[in-house]
Amino acid sequence: MQEKKSLSELTADTLRNLILEKKEYKMGEKLPNENVLSTQLGISRATLREAIRSLVSEGVLEVRRGSGTFVANQLNKPAYSAVNMAPSTELKVTLKDLYEVRMIFEPEAAALACKRATDEEIEEILRLGEECQKQILINPGGPDRIASEAAFHGAIIKASHNEFLYHFMPILNETIEKTLDIQTNLDMIADVAYKDHFMIMDFLKKRDALALKSTMVIHLHHAILIEQISLEM
Repeated sequence: MQEKKSLSELTADTLRNLILEKKEYKMGEKLPNENVLSTQLGISRATLREAIRSLVSEGVLEVRRGSGTFVANQLNKPAYSAVNMAPSTELKVTLKDLYEVRMIFEPEAAALACKRATDEEIEEILRLGEECQKQILINPGGPDRIASEAAFHGAIIKASHNEFLYHFMPILNETIEKTLDIQTNLDMIADVAYKDHFMIMDFLKKRDALALKSTMVIHLHHAILIEQISLEM
């Protein structure tokens, strides 16, 4: 069964069609401002931003600071070709591989989020963190816990406002799913994660980038140690 698309994905499809098929916006042309375009499409500004973020990552649109959003001059040249990865099942990726990649990018993404996130984004991350904490207490290995954990960590990565980092989201999601699928040491993983999440939220709230970066490293190390994964060569 095909997964139902979100409103932001449908909006991205609409914009992509207007640009690539209907040619309503030409290469190098500036899009209408956020208020006008969201009204024309009948969506919220938040949904429009998410759709634009997606099209920027595809290389269809580009955002110029202080000027607005423009149709890219080279439409068929993706900005993220370096991360255009095949599914991990095809690449035979292990849990060790996934954690190594997370150790490389996630602490840095968290530090950037501390510096770049809007107040509204931080409020949303904290809300998602509280939801994750609740789900850990209800059922540490349940699907709602997995979804809430992915949403919490994913929101931090999004708040880094780095499009390249955003494309590592599948790695984040798969690491969480594979870790909890193993169904071993779930109570210990949940207990440690619960404590780590409080520190992550606290340092984010204080916008202490260095402390949050260190906490994220510790959080990932905790999971690695509990799962008895060796990152040594």
